[in-house]
Amino acid sequence: MASTDPIAALAAQTQAANAPKKKVTDLGIDDFLALMTAQLKNQDPMKPLDSTEFVAQLAQFGTVSGVQGMQTSLTNLTDSMRSAQALQGTSLVGHDVLSPASSATVSTGGSVRGSLDVPVGTAAVQMVVKDASGQVVRNISFPPASGSHDFVWDGMDDRGAALPAGTYSFSAVGNVGGTNQALEILLSGRVSSVSIDASGAGLTLNTGALGPLSLANVRRVM
Repeated sequence: MASTDPIAALAAQTQAANAPKKKVTDLGIDDFLALMTAQLKNQDPMKPLDSTEFVAQLAQFGTVSGVQGMQTSLTNLTDSMRSAQALQGTSLVGHDVLSPASSATVSTGGSVRGSLDVPVGTAAVQMVVKDASGQVVRNISFPPASGSHDFVWDGMDDRGAALPAGTYSFSAVGNVGGTNQALEILLSGRVSSVSIDASGAGLTLNTGALGPLSLANVRRVM
């Protein structure tokens, strides 16, 4: 009598139990061909079925199977892109990034870095800094030369007095062709961590000065 290896038997049983099971509602190409063969065998000899109908059904089934395979490939591609995006985001931790913003949180003795794009034909540029109550605390003038102008606000008011910690707002106006025009301001924030939303649609950079930022809104990494 042949002896049975209990370890091998247990391994085979475990492998069979863990094998992916096909759902009852799943219909594969083999099942479809089996149904088609059975239908041909049981057709009425006096009213044979049109063979072109079977060809059309088979083509339709192949199209559906192809679409399902494409969906699986797209899902795998999306997962790979999410992983790559997460790695890209983690590489930004500890770096300063520039993003469009109108306010920033400043610590005691801290400063705010930023950038301002001045359009061609601008005669004068003025940036205004306001505290949380809306009071103007600092006026900063920029040269009218077109292009990107980096700036640093030292956290002081127009009299040179240090301001307390808090949230301050920034706005800029340029006189372009004799008309005042609001200009976009980019402010700097240091990335402390990154987050991926539940849907996996985007990556959020968490900063102390600017709060959460979308990776898509980052204009410059410093």
